[in-house]
Amino acid sequence: MREGTRFGRRSTRITALAAAAALAAGVVACGSDSGGSGGGGGSSSAKKEVTIGLITKTESNPFFVKMKEGAQAQAKKDNVKLLTASGKTDTDNASQVTAMENMTTQGAKVILDVPADSKAIVPAIKKARAAGVTVITLDTPTEPQSAADALFATDNLKAGQLIGEYAKAKVKAMGITPKIAMLDLAPGISVGVLRHNGFLKGFGIKDGDPQIVGAAPTLGDQAKGQAAMETLLQKDKGINVIYSINEPSGFGGATALKAAGKNPKDFILVSVDGGCNAIKNGIKPGIIDATSQQYPLKMAALGVEKGAAAARGGAKPSGYTDTGVNLITASPIKGVTSKDAAFGTANCWG
Repeated sequence: MREGTRFGRRSTRITALAAAAALAAGVVACGSDSGGSGGGGGSSSAKKEVTIGLITKTESNPFFVKMKEGAQAQAKKDNVKLLTASGKTDTDNASQVTAMENMTTQGAKVILDVPADSKAIVPAIKKARAAGVTVITLDTPTEPQSAADALFATDNLKAGQLIGEYAKAKVKAMGITPKIAMLDLAPGISVGVLRHNGFLKGFGIKDGDPQIVGAAPTLGDQAKGQAAMETLLQKDKGINVIYSINEPSGFGGATALKAAGKNPKDFILVSVDGGCNAIKNGIKPGIIDATSQQYPLKMAALGVEKGAAAARGGAKPSGYTDTGVNLITASPIKGVTSKDAAFGTANCWG
């Protein structure tokens, strides 16, 4: 879903030629870099070097920075030559396709990918797998999920459900009639759909419910989140429950609400990601009431660890591995399981 955007991000158009050139320059070896920590390990001298690629949606988003750190640290432990690349925006599929082709050519035995477009990336994944590459998706599943060998990710439906349940309980505690704004990601991206649907499930409603004022895409970007919120407020100035796909879009929504004269005490804003900036400047001061925290470092470290083992003849990763999610809030509600801001700070990223 967060901080630039996990789901944090800016949108610019680039030509196919520019994308290819950028990716050709952007695929770098970084197996000697240091970073976060992951499972596994052992003496790298006893292991033959293998090449693994990591493709994220963007390079600047703290979520993906932390993911890269996890991959780099595990690569150093496992004697892995790590190739890395990213798109220009969260929805830049063309750059990811180019990166996957480049990494396959450079001898990557495993490619870890955070799909920018869950459906559009599938042909490139099929091509890589046909060339003998094991493809593991991180954070965002493909459509269908079986297009890749394995998925290491947050249960995004659960992440949405947790904040939906919290929002529902807080509505009851405040004694208000909900008027809901949905600050979504973008059509066709599975992680956004899963979080959106999870929130509705947790709140106990479905799309089209009259309690929903409207929904608008934000691409997980703060400025676009603000613009989307401004548009929705024109439809109904009484909006008092805001679902945001990630924390940057949530902060954008909060800015629009403040400009409209709204006090954070008068509305409920929930989100997903659990980045350090969001805990410090969102959860603690009560601008964001609750967020579902996920763990990008763990996703990437597991991907490198399991991928390296497979590349050396071990078991090939398959199916879905849940990397965990926790509801973080500074304002707990009775009956809703959550962790406090201190836990959120100790386990945040960015």
